[in-house]
Order: sequence, then C-alpha cells, then structure tokens
Amino acid sequence: MMHLSTVKGVGVVVRQAGEARVLRNTASVYELATAAIASGHGLAAEVARRELGETVDLTRAEFELPVSHPDPAHLHLTGTGLTHLGSASARDAMHAKLAGAETLTDSMKMFRMGIEGGRPPAGEVGAQPEWFYKGNGYAAVAPGAALEAPGFAEDGGEEPELAGIYLIGPDGTPHRIGWALGNEFSDHVTERVNYLWLAHSKLRVASYGPEILVGDLPVDVRGTSAIIRGGRTLWEKPFLSGEANMSHSFANLEHHHFKYDIFRQPGDLHVHFFGTATLSFADGIRTEAGDVFEIAVADFGQPLRNTLTFAPKTTGLTQVRPL
Repeated sequence: MMHLSTVKGVGVVVRQAGEARVLRNTASVYELATAAIASGHGLAAEVARRELGETVDLTRAEFELPVSHPDPAHLHLTGTGLTHLGSASARDAMHAKLAGAETLTDSMKMFRMGIEGGRPPAGEVGAQPEWFYKGNGYAAVAPGAALEAPGFAEDGGEEPELAGIYLIGPDGTPHRIGWALGNEFSDHVTERVNYLWLAHSKLRVASYGPEILVGDLPVDVRGTSAIIRGGRTLWEKPFLSGEANMSHSFANLEHHHFKYDIFRQPGDLHVHFFGTATLSFADGIRTEAGDVFEIAVADFGQPLRNTLTFAPKTTGLTQVRPL
C-alpha cells in the first residue's frame, strides 16, 4: 500500500511499508499524476521511475494539502450525502416535518432511493444521489490549518468523510489519484432551518489529507472522529466508511459526478467527499472557536486535524457596483 503526502519545506513524500521518504525531482503530486497519465501507467509505476531520498518523520511533519492545482480555480470541491447506512437518522431529525408519522421526509425518500438502487450491478447506472458544491481551490484548507466559519455563519461543524481525489486526463477521462480523509466542514444550524438551505450550508472551506492512500480502498474503513477542547476530548465517536458501511457504491457515486461534461475538463482536479454517518451536531454538541477536529483512521496514516475559528460577525449588505 502506498501513501503520498506533501510536507512543508520538504516536498512530495512517499510512504511504503511504514517508511516515508522524499520523492526526488518531483514538483508536486499534481505533476506526478500528470506524468503518470501521459506515460499510460499508474502512480506506483511513476514513483518507481523516480529516486527516493531521505526518510521523513511524518509524526513531526507540517503538512500542506497532499495535492493541489497550480490554478486554484481549477480545483473543484464537491460532495454527496445520505450515502452511508445510518446516515439518514441525523439528517432526518434535522429536517423532520410536522406531518403524520407515516409521511417520509425528503431526506428519507432520498436515503431509500440509495438503499434500493445505489449499488447497481457492475457496468450499470444506479440511483442518483444527493450532490452539492463546496467551492474551488481557494476553499481548500491544509491539514493542521484553521477551518474558518464566515461572519454570517450560524455554526461550524465537522463532517468526517472519505474524499476521492481525481485528475482529468487530456482526453477528458477522470483518473483517481487516490483516497484521503476529509473534513467536509458545514453549517448544520443553517441546514436545519430548511433543507433547501443545504446548498448555503455547504459553501464553506474544507480540508483533506494529510496522506493520500493510492490503490484499492478497504471495504470496511474504521476510525474515530473527535473534538478536542482545551486539550481534553469533548466528544468522540467511531467513524465508519467504505462500501461495507454504505448504501451507494463508489462507482455509482463517481458516475453521477463525472457524467457531467463540465466536470471532465482536461487538467482539472476534483476532491469529492463521499458522505458520513457521524456528526457531533447530531449529539447536541455546539462547537466553539479553538476546538480541534481530529479524524483518525489507521489505514490512512497521520490523522487529519484542524482548528475551528470564526470570522468577525457580519451584518451589512454586500453591495454590487454597476459598471
């Protein structure tokens, strides 16, 4: 199993068999993946063509985003929800209606569609999932850096997820670089007001990394999601993902993202979040500035940590200047 990361002041680091070493003559993971596509082989083969240098202690490293685009406007942050077994319960409680007990909320209807048709036979198209847009590369936050909620936000909450990372080839074919831990940071108070505000609640920064797992993803991914306040664990819960814990297959979710031509533009980079069933907000936790979000899964190496901050409150009107 191979992992890729980008360490500040060091460069691209490859971890194999427990040893992390600098990958020499490599400007970035983006350059590495571009070269692999051009050569018609995988990332492992491209790494093997290059020289490994000194060892790196990743437990003491300061990480950058594991992969980014030279032009942040060509990095797309997107995601999908209601994809995990059990993920509908928290969402349904947030969106519950005052109708009769037998009336299904829109969230439950969407979840049921995934249960019934989210895992089609190989080569077939399954049920279309929920989909949302988070922003571009300007909203991508490095591991260890702060996740800042905007001044108009009602909340800043973690969403521990797996993210797929993709580079579009010259012919428009999506190539998966690998998988990473992700914090799909959201505003759950805003979302709870009305599910039609989901789009607003998702337009926030997000983080992914520190390491990219290259190759096959374990079917059953298990770890923890925690909030640390003042050096003590305030909240912690198991984080489960992988297809053993999902109502949709990754192939189906990938299809419904990349079926759009706009998402198959050569050279573009995509970070797509695959949903979660674990939220501190669902357990009544109200986050505060200074809280540290920690997502840890042994298969992914170093945990993803980010500190919560809030921008100064804004109440004024954003005005447009006519030309």
